[in-house]
Amino acid sequence: MSRKFLDIESPGWVTDGLISEAQRQQLLARYPQQAPALGLLPILGSVLVGLSGLSVVAANWQGLPAALRLALLLGSLVGSYAAGSYFLRRGNPDLGHGLIGLGLILFGASIILTSQLYQLVGYDASGLLAWVIAGGALSYVYGSRLLVLLTVLIGAAVQTYCVESLGIFSYVTAWLVVGGMGYYWWRRPDTVSATVLAVGLLWQAGLFIIVQHSKITWFFVPAMLIYAAGDWQPNRAGGRALQVPSLVAAYLFMFGLAIFGEADAYANILRPPLLPYLGALAAVLAVSVAGKRARGRLATLPEWLLLLPGFYLSGGLSLAVATLVVLYAHAGSVLARANRDHDPEQLTIGAVLFVAATAVAYFKLTWGFMDKSLFFLLGGVLLLALSWYLRRRNAQVLAAAAPPVAQQAGTPPLPAAASEASEPTPNS
Repeated sequence: MSRKFLDIESPGWVTDGLISEAQRQQLLARYPQQAPALGLLPILGSVLVGLSGLSVVAANWQGLPAALRLALLLGSLVGSYAAGSYFLRRGNPDLGHGLIGLGLILFGASIILTSQLYQLVGYDASGLLAWVIAGGALSYVYGSRLLVLLTVLIGAAVQTYCVESLGIFSYVTAWLVVGGMGYYWWRRPDTVSATVLAVGLLWQAGLFIIVQHSKITWFFVPAMLIYAAGDWQPNRAGGRALQVPSLVAAYLFMFGLAIFGEADAYANILRPPLLPYLGALAAVLAVSVAGKRARGRLATLPEWLLLLPGFYLSGGLSLAVATLVVLYAHAGSVLARANRDHDPEQLTIGAVLFVAATAVAYFKLTWGFMDKSLFFLLGGVLLLALSWYLRRRNAQVLAAAAPPVAQQAGTPPLPAAASEASEPTPNS
C-alpha cells in the first residue's frame, strides 16, 4: 500500500465511518513518506554522458593501444562497482544495484573483448562460466532482484551460445543456474525472482531438448519438475510464482493442440515413446502430489489436467473433443477454487479460460454446421450467464466480508434485536 494512496483515500474512510481518525493516523505512521530518491534527470544525464564516452571509445577501439584498451576495461569495471557501493552506503539501493549490475555486464564484456584483444580463441564456454559465477555471487552478496534477473539472463545467453555456436549443452552452466539461483529462490522466495528464475529454467530445458533432438513434449518433464518445486516451497506466493510459467506453457500447448492438432500432422514431433514418457511424467506427478499434500495445497491438483497426453490420440474429432474437455475441466477447477477461496483474481482468470475454451469449441465443432446467428446467440447467452453468476458470487463474498471489516475498523456491532429486525422476512 502506498503512502500517496492513503493520503488521498483515508479521509473518505473516516467520513464513511470505516475507520476512526486515530486509526487513520496509525496507518499513516505505518506507511511513512519515502525519502526522496536521487533525481531522475541527473541519472539520465549521467547515462547519456556515459553512452557518449562509450561511443567514442567504440569508434576508436581498434586504433587504441592494447594497454589503453585493457586500462579502459578495468577502469570502467572498477568504477561501476565503486560507484554502486558508494550509492548503497548513501541509502540509494536502486541506483546502487543498477551500477553493480552495470559492472556485472562490463565484466562479461571485458571477458569477450580481452579474448579478442589477445586472440584467445576458445572452443568451450569456460571463460563465460566465470561470468555466471560472478553473477550468482553478487546476487547472494547484495540480495538484489536486478542481479538475479541479470544472472538468469546471462546463464541463458551463455547456454544459447553453447547450443548455437558450439553445438553442445553446457551442464555446468545449467547447474550453476539451477543450483545457485534455485537455492537463492528457496531461501528468499521473492515473487519476481521466482518468475524470472522459472522462465530462465524453462529456457535451459528447451535448449536441452533441442540439443538432444528429442520430441518437444519431453520439455514438459523438466517444466513440471519446476512446477513441483513450487509445491514444496513453504512460502505460498513464492512457490506460486515459480509455477505460473510452467502452467502457462502447458496451457498454451494444450490450447494449440485443440486448434491445430486434429489434422494429426504433428505426430512425428509430439509423440515420444509411450512408457518412458508416461513413467517420467508420473514420477514428477508423484513429487508434486507429495508436496501439495505436505503444504496443504491438494486443491491445485487439477492443474495437472493440462498434462494429459492427448496427443497420443489420432487426429480428428476425438482429439478435438478430448482437448476441449481438458480445457473446460481446467477452467472449471480454477473457477471452483476461486469461489471457495473468495479470490476475485482467480475468478477473472477462470472466466477468461472458460471463454477461451468456449471460443475454440464453437469454431472447431459448430462453425461448419450451426447457423451463424444461432452460434452468436448461444455464445452471447452463455457469456451473459457467466457474467451474472460471477457478479452475484462477488456480491455474496463482499456481503459476507463486510461485518468483520466494520467491526475491525471500530464500528460497534449491531444489537441482536436490531440485527433481527434488519433481516428480511421470508415473505418480503
